[in-house]
Amino acid sequence: MPPRTPLPPRRRLPLLVTADGDLLDELLRLAAAGGTEVELAADPAAARARWAPAPLVLVGADQAQACLRARLPRRPRTVLVGRSGRLDPGTEIAELIGAEHVATLPAAEPWLVDRFAECTAGPSRAGTARVVAVLGGRGGAGASVLAGGLAVTAARAGRRTLLVDGDPLGGGLDLVLGWEQLEGLRWPGLADTDGRVDPPSLVRALPSRGDLVVLSWDRGDLLPVPAEAMAATIDAGRRGRDLVVLDLPRHLDDAAVVALQSADRALVVVPAELRATAAAARVVAEAAPHCADLAVIVRGPAPGRLKATEVARALGLPLAGTLRPEPGLCRGLERGEAPAAGGKGPLAALCQRLLDELTGEPTTGAA
Repeated sequence: MPPRTPLPPRRRLPLLVTADGDLLDELLRLAAAGGTEVELAADPAAARARWAPAPLVLVGADQAQACLRARLPRRPRTVLVGRSGRLDPGTEIAELIGAEHVATLPAAEPWLVDRFAECTAGPSRAGTARVVAVLGGRGGAGASVLAGGLAVTAARAGRRTLLVDGDPLGGGLDLVLGWEQLEGLRWPGLADTDGRVDPPSLVRALPSRGDLVVLSWDRGDLLPVPAEAMAATIDAGRRGRDLVVLDLPRHLDDAAVVALQSADRALVVVPAELRATAAAARVVAEAAPHCADLAVIVRGPAPGRLKATEVARALGLPLAGTLRPEPGLCRGLERGEAPAAGGKGPLAALCQRLLDELTGEPTTGAA
């Protein structure tokens, strides 16, 4: 398949959630003073798809109760905004919706201008890491192996990479990498986070080798990932890494929805089989509303000679690539060898090409 021309990174803009025209006019003026454009949403329904990816969310006091009723996930850098004497924001409702700050105009105008200005700053301030999500079209499709291969390939090329295991029932990505003996923070240690995670501190706490750090599960009690913990982790990855790779479950819980909404691209791995394609259609229907760039990876062999293009056409998705059988891969995984660690073979070649397209930079020549 000919290489695709990589798209330039999408600029993520602050999100304003308010139906108060006067308040909106004031916030637009402050955003202009801070040198940034913004996205607008009159209510939580309009804001939902842009809620997690936005670098900053300002919720007008007129929409605070509506956001609470909509159960939008907690996320970092959310500000409740109102005006003194009229729609004066309160700290109690701010805590309920997960807002980190309460800004009352006009007193908070200089502070808000600074927050808007941060969204136009360079990588050290606003974060520019690309985020790619991987889902399996059915159980055992190989999504975790592809996610691990992408992370290993990126790290070998010198990209600071965060690999996030978002599937509580997946068995643990540390096992896929052969890292189960490495000490470091696992998901249960982050389950109670309130959405405030310091990127350098998180990176230092996670199991790591070289440029790759991994947030995975242990083999203890099964715990759900709070959406705010997932949002905080991805935010830390955007600010402290060059690439974030998300391994997500087929059935999307709240945390997986937040992760998918944060992804620049999502890949659905589907074996070249009729039943796998039928199962993947349900996964695609659930995932498509949350990610604008959704594509399929078709994995061989094809016992019924089903073509990759036919699978992609059946799912209504672009074909991002194919993965030929690699007999030595499974044996290596059982011995604790990370996928694509050697930099050779079908998986490594596919991962290199996918990363080239995602980042716009060559991955070949990894050390």
